[in-house]
Amino acid sequence: MLRSASRRIAITIVTVVIMSTPESHGEKAMARPPSRVRFATFNVWELSSAKLARVDAAGRGTHPQLRKAAEIVQRVRPAVLLINEIDFDARERKNATLFLERYLKIPQNDQQPIDYAHIFFEPVNTGVPTGLDLDNDGRANGPADAFGFGRYEGQYGMALYSQFPLDRGGVRTFQNFKWKDMPGNLMPDGTGAKPEWYSPLETAVFRLSSKSHWDLQVRVGPLNRSGAVLTIHVLACHPTPPAFDGAEDRNGRRNFDEIRLWADYVAGGDRAAYLVDDRGHCGGLPPAVAFVIMGDLNADPNRDVRAYGQAAIDQLLNSPRVQDPKPQRSGAAEVAEWARSKTADFGRIDYVLPSADLKVVDAGVFWPAPRDPLYRLIDEPAPSSDHRLVYVDVAIEP
Repeated sequence: MLRSASRRIAITIVTVVIMSTPESHGEKAMARPPSRVRFATFNVWELSSAKLARVDAAGRGTHPQLRKAAEIVQRVRPAVLLINEIDFDARERKNATLFLERYLKIPQNDQQPIDYAHIFFEPVNTGVPTGLDLDNDGRANGPADAFGFGRYEGQYGMALYSQFPLDRGGVRTFQNFKWKDMPGNLMPDGTGAKPEWYSPLETAVFRLSSKSHWDLQVRVGPLNRSGAVLTIHVLACHPTPPAFDGAEDRNGRRNFDEIRLWADYVAGGDRAAYLVDDRGHCGGLPPAVAFVIMGDLNADPNRDVRAYGQAAIDQLLNSPRVQDPKPQRSGAAEVAEWARSKTADFGRIDYVLPSADLKVVDAGVFWPAPRDPLYRLIDEPAPSSDHRLVYVDVAIEP
């Protein structure tokens, strides 16, 4: 909640980026900030270049999965949207725009199209080769040997869509931050009591972020005639699943530390002093900055083991700087209480977490009950995704 016109508010979402000029679709000055802003995260399963290439004679997208995903976005209508698992096409960097132009801006099942004037779409670590045998299978060219698991460079990328301008000069990304540089890290490098999995050479180069971590400043609008601007930091990321490994738990350890990066970042001060972004700037967020953390964090507060003192996601849920709106599925009345906060069949793993000083006025998970006509959008055998869209509305109170 804003208490003075001079205070800057930052909202944070979890994601990954390389420093280059992000895509923009024009700058539109706002006369006054809205009364509320809806933030949403949506993992659209394998939103690939091949799927985006399927169009009709008029250039409209025809892939049934992506049409359903776009209809969900058009029904929920977030002002700021993080998409996980979209291919980052390094050569042309057009996939985020193609999803907007071919699906979001086209009416789906008679819904109103939705537009985003500003897109942030940058490289990720998935599929970027290391030349090293990170999974110890005797080969150095498999998908698990990349900096982030991927069969090709840019698979499982991220894109942020915003109806508000982004502060391009204030972007911070941590794509290249090395795991070894996190004090007290859980990397299985054989030091201390940790398992010996990664060699000294692998330890020296291995990056922490499996995709990337982004800090993007969303400029919601002017606060008053003095020109003060309401800025919300969006912290975005998509940590690796804590699975698909062995007793060394290399993916579980990485997931824990990827989430810890944001926990340290929002704590700020000495706790975040070790963090160095891709531009060489150090430290975390100032104490007076507001934020929203968003993304598929691949961490469940109830089902995950607590091998490292707490569930990985509890590093954020128990932070004094973070609030948990605990969004529930739209068909919650028809399921058991423990299942109402799930965002996928395998648990609650997708999050929109505002800072503690922001006022939350609504929250939800788009998951209609089977008797709901909209259940068709998530129903097998051709659902929109294996994840559900999660949204939180934040009040803007100058």
